Amino acid sequence: MASSDKVVMILIGVAVSIFLIYRIFIWLQSSPRSFIKDRLPLNKDILPHPAIDLLEAAGYEVIGGKLKIPLSFQVDGSNMYSRLFIDYVASKEEDNFYLVILSRPRKGLEFTGSGLRDTLLPYLLIYPECSGVLYVNTAASAIHLIKLGKDDGESN
Repeated sequence: MASSDKVVMILIGVAVSIFLIYRIFIWLQSSPRSFIKDRLPLNKDILPHPAIDLLEAAGYEVIGGKLKIPLSFQVDGSNMYSRLFIDYVASKEEDNFYLVILSRPRKGLEFTGSGLRDTLLPYLLIYPECSGVLYVNTAASAIHLIKLGKDDGESN
């Protein structure tokens, strides 16, 4: 092999090595944790609340504070506005992120299929990459983990 052939082979090897290192770096950056942090706006201002102690005692880490999600609807040509609120964003382990909704005395959550659908489905549809919703009832010191499933039509 001539010396010019060796130089070309070394350059090809260096280029392939750089490309592989770059692809591995991109793959590591696109882990589920970084993806959800990019997709889900996190409010770094976390206001103290007794629910945070409950969540931490259950093994969750609160990583985001209150979020306001503005919604806009157009009905017969006129605009109507509303918003949804997420009280906290919590994580457990590396890849699990949960939207935290606190119980409200005047707006209780009905633990029926239709009650959960009406109350929580908008949150789960807006952020489908999250692992579920944590409904925290501070008065009862209870945390309810609610995940969205799909009915296969086989149940009664």
